[in-house]
Amino acid sequence: MTAPAPAARRFAALRNPDCRPYLFGAALSMMADNVEHVITYWVLWQKFHSEALAGFQVISHWVPFLLFSVWFGGLADRHDCRRVIQAAQALFMLVSLLWGILFLTDSLQIWQACVLLVLHGMAGSLWGPGEQLMLHDFVGDEDLVSAVRLNATFRSLGVLFGPAVGSALLLWLGPTAGIFANIAFYLPLTLFLFRTRFTGHTRHAGPRGPRVGLLDTFKVLRRVAGDHTLISMIILAGLASFFVGTAMQATMPTFAEDLSADSTDAYGILLFAAGAGGVVGGLLLEATGWLRPTVRAAVGTTLLYGVSSLLFAVAGQLWLAVILLFIGGIANLASMSIGQTVTQLLAPPDERGRVIGVYNVSSAGLRAGSGLTVGVLGQAIGVHWSLALSSAALCVGTGFAALYTRHGRRVPAAK
Repeated sequence: MTAPAPAARRFAALRNPDCRPYLFGAALSMMADNVEHVITYWVLWQKFHSEALAGFQVISHWVPFLLFSVWFGGLADRHDCRRVIQAAQALFMLVSLLWGILFLTDSLQIWQACVLLVLHGMAGSLWGPGEQLMLHDFVGDEDLVSAVRLNATFRSLGVLFGPAVGSALLLWLGPTAGIFANIAFYLPLTLFLFRTRFTGHTRHAGPRGPRVGLLDTFKVLRRVAGDHTLISMIILAGLASFFVGTAMQATMPTFAEDLSADSTDAYGILLFAAGAGGVVGGLLLEATGWLRPTVRAAVGTTLLYGVSSLLFAVAGQLWLAVILLFIGGIANLASMSIGQTVTQLLAPPDERGRVIGVYNVSSAGLRAGSGLTVGVLGQAIGVHWSLALSSAALCVGTGFAALYTRHGRRVPAAK
């Protein structure tokens, strides 16, 4: 398989009247996702002070991506993606509602928290493949680079403002009223999907492919195994996800306490820095077109993400930690958007949702591993050491991946 070489127009997806409202709605939903993380992670840490639970927060959130992404990709291939995404948004809102009820009645127990964390992860994994098919349907091949990068940037906006809004809701309303208020942020995207005519399939009206089961990840992977570039993207995404993933977010309360006497303010600042890096990096890359979607660029940005994460783990000053998180946010955004774009361009149209599902298994599902490599291991040796060792492993793994990818062909770059 070969990918076309789309001509990159600056901010093309934002000029598209169908894609633009989706991007803003998705940003609000991603912000709500992160607001929920900020509020619930803080409450869970204050109530239980368990580093093992912090690790489980990561594991439970990403295991659904690992187990269900290909199946949900099959649903997106066969059904109206608008309804698939709306189902995911409804599940997000239900989980926030249940958190609020447990906070209000002061009846939260660890097993209840674990169930809600898993359901939240299920909503995210259901959303992912349908979202990518909708983006492709909105803009087509010619502007897909812009759509994927801007969607990643707008998601980073959600990560950026999520901690700020979540911290504000914690301070002004408290965790109970704050989690109830958070439900409203999911509504704009849900309502927009009733209005748009795009279904995720309007540009490709061919056969939707066979049904897939929960264990069909390897079958789909075997069908695309001949494309060296595609496999390279899946490998790189999996390395970053498994060794670092989102474990830093779940363990950030610990880093905040160690780096500052005012841990509440430091917590928000650290999370804000990581999100700001993604936003600034995405906007800069979109405006300049400096970084083309190539294997070499994917390797370089993944390696930079590993190095910055390692240095953050051993940073002893808050200002230095903020700078390193900002750099890591830029690198992570670049690596993720390159991998997602290449995957969609190379995927067969009738199996695009399934291939995206396989990519999501690697890029999102393997983040469950970071709950072990950073969170659970941190219970034994401390999160600073566990993150440092995991980041070093990411750097080494990326080096080996580079040796593998150098024999593959480069994806035609967008000019």
